[in-house]
Amino acid sequence: MECLKGKSVYKGIALGKISVLKKSDYVVKRTKVESAEEEIERVNQAKEAACNQLQKLYEKALKEVGEASAAIFEVHQMMLDDADFNEAIENIIRTQEVNAEYAVASVGDSFSEMFASMDDDYMRARAADIKDISERLVKNLVGGETDSMDFEEPVIVVADDLTPSETVQMDKDKILAFVTVHGSTNSHTAILARMMNIPALIGVDMNLEALKSGMEAVVDGFTGEMILEPTEEVKCTALTKISEEEEKRNLLLELKGKENVTLGGKKIELYANIGSVSDVGYVLENDAGGIGLFRSEFLYIGRNDLPSEEEQFQAYKQVAQNMAGKKVIIRTLDIGADKQADYLDLGEEENPALGYRAIRICLSQPEIFKTQLRAIFRASTYGNISIMYPMITSVEEVKKIQKIVAEVKKELYECDIPYKDVEEGVMIETPAAVMISDELAELVDFFSIGTNDLTQYTLAIDRQNEKLDPFYNPHHKAVLKMIQMVVDNSHKAGKWTGICGELGADLELTETFVRMGVDELSVAPSMVLKLRKIIREMK
Repeated sequence: MECLKGKSVYKGIALGKISVLKKSDYVVKRTKVESAEEEIERVNQAKEAACNQLQKLYEKALKEVGEASAAIFEVHQMMLDDADFNEAIENIIRTQEVNAEYAVASVGDSFSEMFASMDDDYMRARAADIKDISERLVKNLVGGETDSMDFEEPVIVVADDLTPSETVQMDKDKILAFVTVHGSTNSHTAILARMMNIPALIGVDMNLEALKSGMEAVVDGFTGEMILEPTEEVKCTALTKISEEEEKRNLLLELKGKENVTLGGKKIELYANIGSVSDVGYVLENDAGGIGLFRSEFLYIGRNDLPSEEEQFQAYKQVAQNMAGKKVIIRTLDIGADKQADYLDLGEEENPALGYRAIRICLSQPEIFKTQLRAIFRASTYGNISIMYPMITSVEEVKKIQKIVAEVKKELYECDIPYKDVEEGVMIETPAAVMISDELAELVDFFSIGTNDLTQYTLAIDRQNEKLDPFYNPHHKAVLKMIQMVVDNSHKAGKWTGICGELGADLELTETFVRMGVDELSVAPSMVLKLRKIIREMK
């Protein structure tokens, strides 16, 4: 028996035989060519074939994992048309007079290494996407077949790494778990694994050559372990855990339609966080009472220009209509720091988390802000919409926002465009906002506490710096005291307070938050029923 450690991408238990995924190795040789134009034409044909393949993968993913995750393959199609990527390939072919396979492989390796060396976690994760599309082009150029992802029986897939394409091609009914040597928790593959509800470990230090398909293993996503050739005792323990998890899932389903009320009669709202229109399905499936955080910045990311007012209006309208009267709280543009949009040309900053971001951008570039506000207010007539503003630090900022909102409403009225007066709140993410929350409560309708930023600003710890993980304590008394202060100040003013950060889904703190008087928790859709269970069992 051998126990290997890794980082969990999805918490679950699996027991079964492993299948070591060995990819076909294409030895790309450098060959001198007579006609550079013919090689470039070969690349164009390979790209056309790749686009057709990616479209099929998109359609398959759309059925299995939803629009948000299927969008990976739309991104890959856009990458195939990237000017820098294609110019680099053509340049190598023309200047070095080499074959298309060599040029594509060289550029793919170069771009992949460039992304992998970046400081930003999200950008590093894109290295796998570059690798995926360059390998696809090379396979098309050499006439290779896509590696088979068909399995005769359910297996634990073990590999050096998995590209998004490989993950989606697999029959998820035949996959018990994923275990890889490399990978990132921010990669598209990791996101797909979570959407598929498949236990997965990454960063497992294992010698793939020493492993053989057919070996038995246990994958424990709770402990981050893969146990090879487990003893009968370990297998029995795993089977018990699997049974317990299944039973828990079934019991949670029985909570659908029930109220979030303690045994003592205290009620709390349970809402869900979303990042796109397609996520609404998960909100309804998990019986959330509303949407406590619609991250509107995802309408701005992964594109080359600002989304139009009409495009935003259609997105907000669709979400509001689909929620059929349930509350939908839209957070205005929260871009900057770890969420970048190149076309906004925000520039590099030494301390981006403390820099030009969120409401600071909106107040500095009011036309961008007004476009979004017009879209939200237009959509307000189609459902129960509220607005909240991120990264507030002063009363003056709120007054500037109110002035801009008044201008937007006036414009809509003069154009005879219908809208509703909606609830407007602010996010409490900075110690400054906490300390003046009594004053802010007089100006707004509600508070939503963003515990991720509040924790990092309170503790002076960069939450994305892995070296600081031992020092990062979201349960710190200072953080909890701040939450209590905000709740108390909002209630004194007759307003309500919710939590939409990661702490809201921390099951160890659910009872604490209820006793503090927190009115609403907004979490990942999959956490709603788990929180409901705890709340309903509280005295």
